[in-house]
Amino acid sequence: MKVIPAVDLMNGKVTRLLQGDPKKAKFYDYLGDPVAIAKKWEAGGADAIHVVDLDRAFNKGSNIEAIAKIINVVNVPVQVGGGIRSKEAAEALLNMGADYVIMGTLAFKKPEVLGELIGKFGERVIVALDYVDGKVMIEGWTLQTHAKIEMALERFLRIGVRNFLLTSIRRDGTLQGVDFDTLRQVCKNSKVKVMAAGGVKSIRDIYMLKECGIYGVVIGKALYEGTLTLEEAVKAAREAVS
Repeated sequence: MKVIPAVDLMNGKVTRLLQGDPKKAKFYDYLGDPVAIAKKWEAGGADAIHVVDLDRAFNKGSNIEAIAKIINVVNVPVQVGGGIRSKEAAEALLNMGADYVIMGTLAFKKPEVLGELIGKFGERVIVALDYVDGKVMIEGWTLQTHAKIEMALERFLRIGVRNFLLTSIRRDGTLQGVDFDTLRQVCKNSKVKVMAAGGVKSIRDIYMLKECGIYGVVIGKALYEGTLTLEEAVKAAREAVS
């Protein structure tokens, strides 16, 4: 299982939100600038870096310069999300050197464009299924769709999507543990490669996610608040399943 630290950006600084609420942002610039933090996670054994442009997600600007620096400096894969709502925006990031792009709103509003990107870039395109009460949210987690997770998975599988990022919005930033019930159900589908986010707190979460068959786990607040170290998470993720 891959361990993927999160580097969420707002106003050029690394931050964590509580349940996606920009009014409940905590900044971690005392740990260094975004590049320094990304390098710290790389040195700690991260399999990839998960970068989200929160300003772009909320239509309040862009952190593209910081993202470009991270892509150019680290030697592990970088996956980028947040406000990628056009084919041109996705292609620009991939051509810049991002290994993967993550899209939610575009996938739901313009599935034909998603299909074009899948045709051109294949598994470098990840679809985000951010959910509350089983329903997928888009537009920076502000607009609820009518799609349930299972329905969305089937729809995107038909287009050719194989990589998905599932985030429990209610658990995101809460350190309350992961939504294992939903993840177990999703992982029963052998056609999908699932990354999980939202609520990771402890080493127990890592072991349970691995048992679910999760491909990768995105860890944010637990690392920044010290309830779990990256080294612990990596060690647990790489241990052989007994």
